[in-house]
Amino acid sequence: MAKTTVVVVDDSALVRSILTEIINRQPDMQCIGAASDPLVAREMIRNLNPDVITLDVEMPKMDGLDFLQRLMRLRPMPVVMVSTLTERGAEVTLKALELGAVDFVAKPKIGVADGIRALAQDITDKIRIAAKAQIRRLHAPGPA
Repeated sequence: MAKTTVVVVDDSALVRSILTEIINRQPDMQCIGAASDPLVAREMIRNLNPDVITLDVEMPKMDGLDFLQRLMRLRPMPVVMVSTLTERGAEVTLKALELGAVDFVAKPKIGVADGIRALAQDITDKIRIAAKAQIRRLHAPGPA
């Protein structure tokens, strides 16, 4: 069976490294790229065609939500938000889900490395679920 391919998008080199390690330890998935910002991610997605992307919210050059909105309009695909800002019920989380993200994982605010490793099962479960999601193109709202 083919592995689920994932591109990690996060401005933190540490987080990119840990998420890549977690994903690559799974027998059914592979991290095929890690981007430090949405502009790099856009090229990776175009060239590598991943099954799922993990996406941070706060990043240089372009906010993760802006990138998510453009992605869903131009090239819909399963996205799992991984951010310190995405907590259950948070406005950012609700906006990400509204824009088309499949799910979210709240990154710990302190002890990030250990915290993300502790969330490994949750992250990989959500990537598996996202890989099965049927994603539709986000239509730009028309005139009212």
